[in-house]
Amino acid sequence: MKTSLARFALSAALLGAACAAHAKPTVVLVHGAFADSSSWDGVIAKLEKDGYTVIGAANPLRSVKSDAASVASVVNSVTGPVVLVGHSYGGSVISAAAAGATNVKALVYVAAFAPDSGETAVGLSNKFPGSTLGPALAPPVALADGGKDLYIRQDKFHQQFAADVPAAKARLMAAGQRPITDAALNEAAPAPAWKTIPSWFIYGKADKNIPAASQDFMAKRANARKTVVIDGASHVVMTSHPTEVATLIEEAAATVK
Repeated sequence: MKTSLARFALSAALLGAACAAHAKPTVVLVHGAFADSSSWDGVIAKLEKDGYTVIGAANPLRSVKSDAASVASVVNSVTGPVVLVGHSYGGSVISAAAAGATNVKALVYVAAFAPDSGETAVGLSNKFPGSTLGPALAPPVALADGGKDLYIRQDKFHQQFAADVPAAKARLMAAGQRPITDAALNEAAPAPAWKTIPSWFIYGKADKNIPAASQDFMAKRANARKTVVIDGASHVVMTSHPTEVATLIEEAAATVK
């Protein structure tokens, strides 16, 4: 009887170890400016269907440093490996948040900034011609601390931000957009995690916020494991092409041991 129990315990331990070895990493999604975590809904549905645990982290959009600290706290709460994914300005955030986070095993940039030390989102978006975000912004909203919040004009939102999303959906996104501070977009980035953590990139050729040429430059500089470019896709490629984005995230996750 004791021998049988011992064998059962050993088998259970081996099974547990095997399951742990094959457990999928947690995917943490970080939205960018003028959006919120609902922009990932289609991606989340696909990832969860395929057995991934997903967290849509709330990005405060106040400053690179403080936003990265907020996302890092979410990452640090996860037991096991993490695939960290950022959209737009969220790319600047994950680049900083993953620094020193030993459980972040892969970075995925979705129409996102991947700044080097000292670079800003504004500087990278203007590194190559093509961004039309500036004229689409509404007058800044003055904040009590002296800062300024930025929004995209609702009547410009569809064409500027989400041209390949149905008009009805784009109207809802425009009304519910989250503002970002002017200071955050002009804040110099710290040393980036993409220099030490493998990265993957996906973006659309019709992105009017971050020109495709800028994203190509950043992907090549980061020595991306894979870059996917979608013809006609807007800045919210994760909303308009969730399957392609989820597939790339899963490819990155598959490399995590």
